[in-house]
Amino acid sequence: MSDPMSAGTFLDALRDEGLTVVEVREWRTHSRNHKGPWGPVHGVMIHHTVTTGSAETVRICYDGHASLPGPLCHGVITKDGSVHLVGNGRANHAGLGDDDVLRAVIAERRLPHDNEANTDGNRYFYGFECENRGDGTDPWPAAQLEAIEKAAAAVCRRYGWNERSVIGHLEWQPGKVDPRGFGMDTMRQRIAERLK
Repeated sequence: MSDPMSAGTFLDALRDEGLTVVEVREWRTHSRNHKGPWGPVHGVMIHHTVTTGSAETVRICYDGHASLPGPLCHGVITKDGSVHLVGNGRANHAGLGDDDVLRAVIAERRLPHDNEANTDGNRYFYGFECENRGDGTDPWPAAQLEAIEKAAAAVCRRYGWNERSVIGHLEWQPGKVDPRGFGMDTMRQRIAERLK
């Protein structure tokens, strides 16, 4: 059983990993906890935002929109490699996904193909939205990829998890394509190296 980190512990974990962290508005108390449970936590989920412009991306991830209220993740990783904290607690990022994938994440084993959407991922996963149009042509700067690696590793390190606790949205929910533009297997290899 892994209880969610406090806001202060989450912030410290990211900074201890060498990340530049920006605290956005009232992120420490900004959550969707009134809509369902937050925890136990079992992993980290990586997304792309389908947006451009760091300030607007962070605003959208904090506020959400009419059909999906914010926060839309816990941290937004912008092109410059900064992590903008926008939520602490349950966030609208994972949606329904495959219970077989969740079991694999908990067991830290190779992921099965996601073919169901029957499990509430917002309860179980930390989410990082990464600024990118997601069209396959928008570049992923080295600083941003390094920040994704560090942010995921920071959470894993706090819980004693390995790289198999980090998944992409496309590995969780059928029909999703994010993150598009880099491979999650490659990112997990980077995270594994960092955790050594």
